[in-house]
Amino acid sequence: MSAEERRESVVRAAITEFARGGYNGTSTEVIARRVGVSQPYLFRLFPNKQAIFIAAAERCLQDTRRVFVVASEGLEGEEALHAMARAYQRLIVHDGEKLMMQMQVYAAVAAAEASGDHAFGASLRAAWERMWDDVHLVLGADVNETTTFLAYGMLVNTLASLGFPAEHRVWTGFYDSARPVE
Repeated sequence: MSAEERRESVVRAAITEFARGGYNGTSTEVIARRVGVSQPYLFRLFPNKQAIFIAAAERCLQDTRRVFVVASEGLEGEEALHAMARAYQRLIVHDGEKLMMQMQVYAAVAAAEASGDHAFGASLRAAWERMWDDVHLVLGADVNETTTFLAYGMLVNTLASLGFPAEHRVWTGFYDSARPVE
């Protein structure tokens, strides 16, 4: 396996482990073990734990961004909005690690910011901004539509993370395409 292939397997393993344990609760040892490499080899691929986390977080955001782009391809307005909402619901239902990793990203960046480390979240804010820009263009460059769509998405993240079932009343205010997939 090439170094690039091994690096890719580290990113995938890191998403799984960081999604479960968060930044502070996940050791590089557990990631190395999941990949089947030694810790020293892991650090030949990435300079430190923070670099591994950032690579995993950027991938998670990139994958989410790709879900929106693919779902909305060739569509405009309401059609695009509903296609992206349905695609996102499928993503978080069928790949729950993506949702958990997103939540861990927000917590890790907030903790870093609170401790005075403003550089930690810079690339992650840039990745989130690229996702915002993609959604914004698809929704006709309408700031209100983009904000509303992403605000609902964050509420979806919260409700799904808390485990509210699809039939619960908290979902009644959502358009059908944004409700949980059963």
